[in-house]
Amino acid sequence: MELIELLKALILGFVEGMTEFAPVSSTGHMIIVDDMWLKTKEFLGSSSANTFKIVIQLGSILAVVVVMWKRMLSLVGLYKIEGQTAKQRFHLGHVIAGIIPAGIFGVLFEDFIDEHLFSINTVVIGLIIGAFLMIIADKFGPQKPTITSLDQISYAKALKIGLVQCLSLWPGFSRSGATISGGVLLGLDHKTAADFTFIMAVPIMAGASGLSLIKHWEDINPDHFMFYAVGFISAFVFALVSIKFFLKLISRVKLTPFAIYRIVLAAVLLVVLYL
Repeated sequence: MELIELLKALILGFVEGMTEFAPVSSTGHMIIVDDMWLKTKEFLGSSSANTFKIVIQLGSILAVVVVMWKRMLSLVGLYKIEGQTAKQRFHLGHVIAGIIPAGIFGVLFEDFIDEHLFSINTVVIGLIIGAFLMIIADKFGPQKPTITSLDQISYAKALKIGLVQCLSLWPGFSRSGATISGGVLLGLDHKTAADFTFIMAVPIMAGASGLSLIKHWEDINPDHFMFYAVGFISAFVFALVSIKFFLKLISRVKLTPFAIYRIVLAAVLLVVLYL
């Protein structure tokens, strides 16, 4: 592939890695950057370009595993988190409860989402509605959260957060924005809600990427593998940076500043598109 095309993969990996774990919608940002400036559909094809946006998320997921490896091992009993008790332990069952709703709806509506929702117009809608949910979470969530650790999350709360996560199937809504908001409204503090969001992202995004690869394998030209590899590595490196930064930031500023950013971005996009 030409150098300019690989540079576009690097840019999209940067966008993915830096926005995946902030409640601003990484998919929405990739669609905006790609459709308005990079135009990867022109040389990858529509199906392969959409698959690329899903597959490079694996780079971000790998970053989560690297940063949170102790917690990941503890899910299957291979590592003991300090302070855990037998009765109060966050494990794989909680993650499964949290991912079931989005997994079911994702499989049922995958074709519809791929064909009809990957556009700037739908992203604008997701940005605005998701922003209002985040503001509501900050305003009406408990002033003193009752859950300040992953090990205090019940199966019922994990499932309820998973139901809220289904909103993020709409591009632009933001998976982390939906799940952190849901967690805060259910009594989690912002840091714990973010931790749960990141851990749930691993099986969800890995599964989505795997299914997309299998389904669209014939649409991926072997000549594009280098493009995918550059995007993957770029997303991994920049996600390593953004995860640690965001986990420190979310406890201090909460969700409202991100919501304001989303509304401003949506307004700018509407002006660019229609004026």
